[in-house]
Amino acid sequence: MPILIQLVFVLDRLIQIYMIVLFVYVISSWFPQLRDSALGQMLARLSEPYLRLFHGVVPPVGGVDFSPVLAFLALQLAQALLLTLARSLVRFMG
Repeated sequence: MPILIQLVFVLDRLIQIYMIVLFVYVISSWFPQLRDSALGQMLARLSEPYLRLFHGVVPPVGGVDFSPVLAFLALQLAQALLLTLARSLVRFMG
């Protein structure tokens, strides 16, 4: 398999892993003990820089922040584009 296609699949896998990290971080907001733990702090360091990109795009509604929804949609879009690229490369390379 050509290196470019392998790179696309590695990036796809990394996006999937990061989506899991984001999901666990968002769910941890319901559990203060988890959020304050070492795991919660690590998840925050991994998640907050990306989530900050989406803060303020959609204002909170009733105290609920919808920026994680936009963050997940952006990751899913990137993933779809990567897989489309991989399919095109496979067809192009025969």
